[in-house]
Amino acid sequence: MPELRQSSIAQHYHERTKYDPQTIASRSKGIDWAKQPVPFKEYKIGSSFDLKPYIQDKPETFANHPQARWWQRLSRLLFCSYGITAKIPSMGSAVYLRAAPSAGGLYPAEVYLISRGTSVLAPGLYNYQCRNHSLMHFWESDVWQALQEACLWHPALESTQLAIIITAVFYRSAWRYEDRAYRRIFLDTGHLLGNIELASAITDYRPHLIGGFVDEAVNELLYVDSLQEGAIAVLPLADMLDIQQNLPTWRTALPSATETNYPNIPDGELLTYFHKATYIQPGTTGKLNLPEIKQEKSLEDKYNFPFCQKISTVTVPINWGEKLIDLEGTILKRRSTRAYSGGDLTFDELKSLLNFTYQPHDYIDQGFDISPDYFDLNLIETFIAVSGVNGLESGCYYYAPKAQELRQIRFKNFRRDLHFLCLGQDLGRDAAVVLFHTADLRAAITHYGDRVYRYLHMDAGHLGQRINLAAVHLGLGVSGIGGFFDDQVNEVLGIPTDEAVLYVTTLGRPR
Repeated sequence: MPELRQSSIAQHYHERTKYDPQTIASRSKGIDWAKQPVPFKEYKIGSSFDLKPYIQDKPETFANHPQARWWQRLSRLLFCSYGITAKIPSMGSAVYLRAAPSAGGLYPAEVYLISRGTSVLAPGLYNYQCRNHSLMHFWESDVWQALQEACLWHPALESTQLAIIITAVFYRSAWRYEDRAYRRIFLDTGHLLGNIELASAITDYRPHLIGGFVDEAVNELLYVDSLQEGAIAVLPLADMLDIQQNLPTWRTALPSATETNYPNIPDGELLTYFHKATYIQPGTTGKLNLPEIKQEKSLEDKYNFPFCQKISTVTVPINWGEKLIDLEGTILKRRSTRAYSGGDLTFDELKSLLNFTYQPHDYIDQGFDISPDYFDLNLIETFIAVSGVNGLESGCYYYAPKAQELRQIRFKNFRRDLHFLCLGQDLGRDAAVVLFHTADLRAAITHYGDRVYRYLHMDAGHLGQRINLAAVHLGLGVSGIGGFFDDQVNEVLGIPTDEAVLYVTTLGRPR
C-alpha cells in the first residue's frame, strides 16, 4: 500500500541511487554481456531518405539549388548533433561513437523529426538513422496538430515547420547502470541538446526547447512503447532564413505533480516508476491547470561567501572561425579523454572555458544565439576544484557567472580526495580541474514538482557539452563523470549540504 512520506519521489530516487563507499561493493553486479542492448532503432517498413550526399559537399555547392541547400542544412544539423563520427573495434564487434558523448557509449537517446509538411519534406514522422545517416519516414500523415495539442499549444509550434523529439530507450543505459541510469540518460540528453543548439547556429536554425508536454500523448504520437521508450524533450526548429520564423523565446519548463504517496519500490523497478511519476497529465478539458512559474533571471549569484577571495574570470571570447567553421570541426572530432598527464592548465584556458559555457552574450558577433534555451539555469550552481592551474591557488571555488568571478571556499590540494570521490578513477586524480554542477533539489521540486529532476540533469549535461567543446577546441582533455560518491563530495570540498551533485566534469592535459 502507498504511504504518505516526507520526501517526494524525486528526492527518494536521488537518495536511493547515491553511491556510498560503504555499500557500493555490495550493490554492484556483474554485467551480463549476453543481454547488451543494440544502440540503434530499426524499422521494417518506411521510406528512407539518404542524407549522406548532402554532408560531403561544401555549402556553396548548393547555393543555386534551394531544395538541395535545404537538405544540406538539415543533414549537417543532424550529423553534428548525433551522427556517427568514429568506429572502433570492441570485443569482436564495433562501437560506433557519435557526435554527442554518452556514458559507457550506450546512447540511450533516439532522435525523431516531425514535419508539418513542406515543399521538400512530406508531413509525418521520421526517425534519424544515425548508423547510415538517413531519415526513415515511418508514418506519413499530418500529425502537427496532435503535436501542438500534446505540447499544450506551445507558441513556437504555431510558426515552425519542423520539430525534433528526443526520446530515451531506458534499457540501453539501465542494462549497465541499473536504476541510477536515469541520471545518466538525462545528462546524455543534455549533451545532445548542447549539440543541437550549437549545430543550429551553424545551419541557420533556432531550436525552441519544450520540456512541458503531455507525456502519454507524445509517446502515442510516436508509436513507442512507453514502458521501453519515452519522450523527454521537444524542439521546434525555427528556420532563421525565413523572417516569419524569427520568433521570441518562451518558457521551456512546466511543473508536474509532486508525489509523496508511493509504495515500496523494488530495486530494478525504481527507474520506470519514477519516470512515470514525473509525467504531466492531461486535464479533463485537454488543458493543464498548473501554477505559473516565473523564470526571471536572477541578477545576483546565489553564494557570496564572506571574507572569501574573489578572482575575476573576464576574458576575451574564443574565436570559432569564419562562419563557425572551427565549431563544426570541433564537434566532429570531440572525444572523451581517457587519461591525463597531471600537467597544469593556464588560468587563461580556464577562463576561456567558463566564458564560452556561461557567457553566450559574448558570442553574438560570431553568430551564436545570445540566449540559448535551457530549462532553468537559476537552479544550477557550479563549484570548481582546482588542483593544477598556473596563477590560481589550489582549492575549491564557487563560480559566480553573473559577477564573472571565482570565489574561493576551501584552501587545499584535493587530488587524492578527488581520486576517491570519483570512485577511484584516475581521471579525478590527474585532472587539473574538476568541475561540479549542483542544485538544491528540495527547492527545485518546490518550483517544478518531481519533473524538475529531468530538467536539472539535462541543463547540467547541456552546460557540460559546451565545456567539452571549448576544451577540445583549446587542445585540452575533458571527460564527464556520472559516477561519484554523492554526499562525500559536499563534505570533502566544502560545498553547501543543500546542493545535490548532478554532474562532474574533469579537465586537464591529455596523456
